[in-house]
Amino acid sequence: MSNPKLGSELHQQRRTAESYGVDSERYDRTRPRYPEAMVQRIAQSCPGAQLLDVGAGTGIEARQFQAAGCSVLGVEPDPRMAEFAQSRGTEVEIARFEDWDAAGRLFDGVISGQAWHWVDPVAGAAKAASVLRPGGRLAAFWNVAALPAEAREAFGEVYLAVVPDALATRAYSMPTPPPGDSPLVAKTIDGLRQADVFGEPEQWQFEWEHVYTKGEWLDQLPTQGDHSQFPPEKLDKVLAGVADAVDAMGGSLTVTYTAVVVTAALPTP
Repeated sequence: MSNPKLGSELHQQRRTAESYGVDSERYDRTRPRYPEAMVQRIAQSCPGAQLLDVGAGTGIEARQFQAAGCSVLGVEPDPRMAEFAQSRGTEVEIARFEDWDAAGRLFDGVISGQAWHWVDPVAGAAKAASVLRPGGRLAAFWNVAALPAEAREAFGEVYLAVVPDALATRAYSMPTPPPGDSPLVAKTIDGLRQADVFGEPEQWQFEWEHVYTKGEWLDQLPTQGDHSQFPPEKLDKVLAGVADAVDAMGGSLTVTYTAVVVTAALPTP
């Protein structure tokens, strides 16, 4: 399920952006990974193997790219998530990307998994260009989830009853656009074009799916959107209502994911 608050102001919603470190271990354990085909294509499209991971979080994508043979440095504003990533083998520097000091270092690629929408789209693109070698590539990517219609309706009723003003509630009430038509994709492409330093942006898509047990779905819910900001009693009611809905669907939930990549490369001399 995509987040509905994806207009040009989303990168300013710092409270939500920096709330995920409340339970870094849960975030790392439950958040979906990215398809291997996506990781390989991005890695192979960069002129070298030195990558900068913007919004590295707990290091989920960094570890996948490291396994593909890349060297990855993370930049992450939340010290809790950065500490977790470091404990799992990813070097991380704590800063907002727009404020981060590269100290003259250059990279072959700038990647950002499920995080570029927290970065100012124009300033971020310009900053990425400033730390890339000629021919270097920026690749921002997201897992866009599509729930079965039955689940969307049932979950939407739970959220509307318990947390009517939440971002998640608004997401369930809105039509789900095709993954490539997501507002966050359009915002990223527009930022790249306004920065006017990269070649024409491209979109790549990789489809995959995952079957969640009821326990797995409930375990990851608190890491989504603004769930970490729900009052505890309301989060408990949401989880109970969603549990009942999953039970009514047979005790499991199949989610179709599309990993959407927005990417562009610097020109070579």
